[in-house]
Amino acid sequence: MVATMQTLPRRTIAAYAIGSLGTGGFATLPGLVLVYYLTDTLGIAALAAGLVVTLAKIWDVVIDPVIGARSDHSLKATGSRRRFMRLGALLLPVFFILTFAVPAALDTVSSAIWVTLAFLLCATAFSLFQVPYIALPAELTHSYDDRTRLLTWRVVVLALAILLFGAGGPLLRSASSDPRLGYLIMAVVAGLVIGIGMLISVTVAPQGRPDLRPQPAASVGHNYRASLGVLRRSQPFRALLGTFVLQGLATGLMLAGAQYVATWVLHSEDAVTFLFIALIAPALLLAPVWGRISRRFGKERAFVWASILFGVAAVSMVALIWAPGDWVYLPVAVAGAAYAGMQSLPMAMLPDVISHDARRNGDGSAGLFGGVWTAGETTGMALGATTLTVVLAASGYVVSVGNTAAAQPTSAVIGIVLSFSLVPAALMLASLFTLARYRLRKSDIDAPIPTVEVHP
Repeated sequence: MVATMQTLPRRTIAAYAIGSLGTGGFATLPGLVLVYYLTDTLGIAALAAGLVVTLAKIWDVVIDPVIGARSDHSLKATGSRRRFMRLGALLLPVFFILTFAVPAALDTVSSAIWVTLAFLLCATAFSLFQVPYIALPAELTHSYDDRTRLLTWRVVVLALAILLFGAGGPLLRSASSDPRLGYLIMAVVAGLVIGIGMLISVTVAPQGRPDLRPQPAASVGHNYRASLGVLRRSQPFRALLGTFVLQGLATGLMLAGAQYVATWVLHSEDAVTFLFIALIAPALLLAPVWGRISRRFGKERAFVWASILFGVAAVSMVALIWAPGDWVYLPVAVAGAAYAGMQSLPMAMLPDVISHDARRNGDGSAGLFGGVWTAGETTGMALGATTLTVVLAASGYVVSVGNTAAAQPTSAVIGIVLSFSLVPAALMLASLFTLARYRLRKSDIDAPIPTVEVHP
């Protein structure tokens, strides 16, 4: 598939960006409420709740490289990645609703099994869409700056999705005094919005000529070997992926902990809505600003600045241990400003990595890169929720069932604060070391493709 060198039309940018309404919704809402749903509505122990989420994410990591390779094969055979994206967009809302539709008659073990199976299917459907979706920017344009523009507006919609689902999800959950019914209402509305956003973005996937002599799909083992191959041969990809995984772990930890901070530190379940407004309002405003900064100073340098800003904001919230209060919305807003850059810049750098590899090793591996990237992103976010459950268990968190609210020991409240501040800040610091190893620059990407003269 040959990408156009022309400036991307607005329709393409808009249609691609709307896909993040779905991906952002799925990444945000389960990360925000699923562990809390398991511990404080279904009465499942914190470590067991973490295991439920982790199993689904491990499965996601296992299948992402295979889906990436099969997506590349589908592109050659049909001329487009639309088939995979459409299937994921149609299936995900169904399984998302089932995840939060646990019958009240089930005991805690059966409830945990129900959620595990439903969320496994959710993860599968999400990967069917997300992996080819991640691969598209490298096929839509070859321009270094056009990719920044494309991914900047994707992050604007992503930030809007985080606000919509992060703030609106808990409000929908509160629509019923019965917490189980409230979660089901939330899942139905959110699932439909996620599916619609994904289906709209399917239309942007390029359609080209299918290969008249398509090769048979490779074995699963070959898919994994090919995925490991892109990791081995692309040093910029390893550096960028390592950075994104560490930062995904940090943000996933904070996302999963936000509801606990609202409930047990700020003493209001509804405060989670204001936390998300404080986070996302700056992100919506500043995503285009990070695009302009990157065009002037380079994506990688702007990415470093965004990461440092986020880390400083996170570590300042350690003070919640001694002085909980509304002042927390200020550092959360600073983190939101940084988060816009932490999302748009690496996503704009990924197509550069893919095109750099294509110059050296030939086209046709964008799906593989997308699969490995999605697996890494999923790993980071999953480990964030898992880390939170470990901290909760170690600090003595007491679970609840239904409307019954248990009192928490001081140690549990301190654990919640540290998981929202100091631990993410340490992860951000570690990510700066991997980011320092990323060495691609604009001149490497926009340099003309060398040609070979053939003499008679």
